[in-house]
Amino acid sequence: MMEGMIAQTIQLALAPVFVLVAIGNIIGTLTQRLGRVVDRSRQVQRLHGETEGMEHDVIVREIRSLDHRIALIGSALLRLVLAGISIGITVVLLFVAEFAHVGLNRVAAATFIVAIGLLMWALLTFLQETREAARALRIPEQFLEKDRQL
Repeated sequence: MMEGMIAQTIQLALAPVFVLVAIGNIIGTLTQRLGRVVDRSRQVQRLHGETEGMEHDVIVREIRSLDHRIALIGSALLRLVLAGISIGITVVLLFVAEFAHVGLNRVAAATFIVAIGLLMWALLTFLQETREAARALRIPEQFLEKDRQL
């Protein structure tokens, strides 16, 4: 009887655990991305004191963009970690509810909903960061020479 309850609870906890695995994968991706952005920011900061005029303005704009991207990635990572913690709480609540015979299913559902909400918020923040990166990677108009027929 007890083994059947354990198996049933484990099955119930599988969905949140799969979400936790996905969150871990996204954290890994964002961490790699953050590393690349930080490396680029260090390169550009070295150029800051070596430039003047329009070239300096380009460097300052890129530094500002990189700073904003670092903040966005950090914010997304925070939300993902909080989502992961919420998923962990959900799983614990499912087991406690089953074995202590306490009515925690609504609380477990609420923590799961919070986790999914945080995950979606983190993904939206990640989307915002990728759009910022795409804007920063756009080739400046003067290099496109659009007024010329080629």
